[in-house]
Amino acid sequence: MAMVESKILTGHGAAAAKAESEFARHAQVQNLLFRYTDRLYRAQDLDEVYRASLDACCEALGCARAAILRFDEHGIMRFVSWRGLSDLYRGAVEGHSPWSAGDRGAQPICLSDIEIADLAAPLKATISNEGIRSLVFVPITLDDGVVGKFMVYYDHIRLFTPGDRELALIIARQLGFAIERDRGDAVAGRLAAIVDSSYDAIISKSLDGTITSWNGGAERIFGYSARQAIGRNVRMLIPADRLGEEEQILDSISNGRRVEPYDTVRQRSDGTLIDVSLTISPISDANGRIIGASKIARDITEQRRAHEQERLLLQEMNHRVKNLFTLAGSLVHLSARSATSTGDLATEVSQRLEVLAHAHALTMSPSRAEGPRTDHSARLHELVGTILAAFDMSDATRPSRIAISGENPSIGTKSITPLALLLHELATNAAKYGSLAAPDGEVDVSCTLENGQFILRWRETG
Repeated sequence: MAMVESKILTGHGAAAAKAESEFARHAQVQNLLFRYTDRLYRAQDLDEVYRASLDACCEALGCARAAILRFDEHGIMRFVSWRGLSDLYRGAVEGHSPWSAGDRGAQPICLSDIEIADLAAPLKATISNEGIRSLVFVPITLDDGVVGKFMVYYDHIRLFTPGDRELALIIARQLGFAIERDRGDAVAGRLAAIVDSSYDAIISKSLDGTITSWNGGAERIFGYSARQAIGRNVRMLIPADRLGEEEQILDSISNGRRVEPYDTVRQRSDGTLIDVSLTISPISDANGRIIGASKIARDITEQRRAHEQERLLLQEMNHRVKNLFTLAGSLVHLSARSATSTGDLATEVSQRLEVLAHAHALTMSPSRAEGPRTDHSARLHELVGTILAAFDMSDATRPSRIAISGENPSIGTKSITPLALLLHELATNAAKYGSLAAPDGEVDVSCTLENGQFILRWRETG
């Protein structure tokens, strides 16, 4: 009985020791994974992520050499971090991979003895020359697609146990999560830079209207800094008579209804109003639940001003075109009174239109012709000289037959057309029947101010 009891106790002690050893190993692995996860969380860039991963791999799998490789933009597997490998070796094996980019369902591959592995002779020789006897391929995946691999190297024959395999996959999976986070951070960083540098105001708000983000464009357009705006209600930007717009927007967003872009008015920090075009989109959480809205506000003050100016110009053009048609009709009727033939009528109308063109030219200067429209005046002497120039037959041998003297007031734009037509009628009569029809006849135009009235005297002699 004593001997049997001793054997039972001895067997029980061995099992307890094994369990204790397994528990210690489990605790060691958990501690390693905790430290690894903590380092990944604190890593500032991918280089730190890679170093933490190689440290965890070497400690967990008992190796001195390891490497991390990733597919580049051309789908070629490249070394991104390594430990204990020569430049010659890395250059020789770079690009080799049992998987292609995006492969799914990839599993670790263990070559416990290179000497008997089914590899091409040149590759086997390269590995052996590096002093590697056993190696393991561990896939790194994102969304179950392969993006790279862990390589673990031993200088002796090494059997990869199920526990080793599971531990390697955990480390590779954590590395994949860190790479994905870095990608997300990079995308978020680019988006943040785009938002912050946008000329438009880009604002996010919760469903109760509380502002949660505020970019540089919003500060420029509305005058509030991010510190002043975030945490306040977006109603601070809405004029009192338009508060109903915000209620409708929030109601539509909360119920998943689309809000079409529209033009409206908002209020700056100094109380002034600004014309804006709004585009509003819902913001959802990871579960698809709507938690807020983003709003893009574009300052359209200049566009509105340009549109209004265009409208006014079109109205002015419409008014002037109507006047031109009326004037043209009047010229035809006026010319028809004295015309004896269609040729005379055409000549009379053409002459009168030419006079109006000359008179109109006096109202425009080169600097004003390309700028905003302004009321421009001409001097009377200039207008009389322009109208009568066609009837003055003077040259180098013959003095002018037309004299202009006296006051020289400005003539407003509205008065130039009728006055030009009047002067043209007088000059035409003088050329047909008066002094300009005689060889030595002359015209004297004098201008005076008498008792607050302007008097123009037209005198023909000879």
